[in-house]
Amino acid sequence: MAPSILTNLGCAGGAAVITVTFIHPIDTVKTRLQVSGTGNARNYAELGLAGTCSTIAKEEGIAAFWKGIPAAWMREASYTSFRLGLYAPLKKAFGADKPDSPFIMKFAAGGASGGLGSIVGNPFDILKTKMMASETGLGLGATASSIYSNQGLIGFYKGIDANIMRAIVNNGTKMACYDQSKSLIKNNAPAPLNDGVPLQALASFVAGFFMTCTVAPFDICRTRLMNQPADKPKIYNNLFDTFVKIATQEGPLALWRGFIPMWARIAPTTTLQLLFFEKFTKLAGISAT
Repeated sequence: MAPSILTNLGCAGGAAVITVTFIHPIDTVKTRLQVSGTGNARNYAELGLAGTCSTIAKEEGIAAFWKGIPAAWMREASYTSFRLGLYAPLKKAFGADKPDSPFIMKFAAGGASGGLGSIVGNPFDILKTKMMASETGLGLGATASSIYSNQGLIGFYKGIDANIMRAIVNNGTKMACYDQSKSLIKNNAPAPLNDGVPLQALASFVAGFFMTCTVAPFDICRTRLMNQPADKPKIYNNLFDTFVKIATQEGPLALWRGFIPMWARIAPTTTLQLLFFEKFTKLAGISAT
């Protein structure tokens, strides 16, 4: 890889690891709500957002909100390094690096970098999801050992189809909306919103909202597929099967279950990630987007 691409990957990974450390508790709550009532999982959906937070804190302690953080760090250092760090190079390769480049080409560049990143980060995504969903508090090594002993290496790529689709939609929406919003705000908003941190933060917030809307169904399907118990018959067979079963058995709105904690996670995650990424790339003398 060219030095500039490696620098981009390093800046993206650093930004992602710092961000996830602060945002992880929201992700844990979102995951508990998404797996609610499946397999042996408690029905957190009946408790709601506040009840879920209160129950986790009372029964498992405050540290439970950071369950799976080692896997989350590894996931961000791999997956997010690629999906953020490869966007600018791929945008150039796709011919979408001009001010008047069409939105769809920016989406394609973001989707491609996201899809590549999801393949690299899927094993850590599996570990993170299992650890966050668990109420028994298994560590990283024990969780990895359990997956390997029950399913072999293939167990670390369970839900890969849903993860790739989620990553394409997620990163395509995120980077294209951020890029487009930043350009529109810069050209139309009054000072101080049209420059520096205010511009980046506002564009990130817009991108975060649209990301949540588009990626929520893929996210809940991915979580259900990844969290299936290894010692029982499968509940879901693939991405399409998961979509259909959730929509028909639980209602279409169930595909957006956990929307509020998901948005509460995505909005600050997107904002912080992109702010850190912009700062780090500026220090490195390269362009973030």
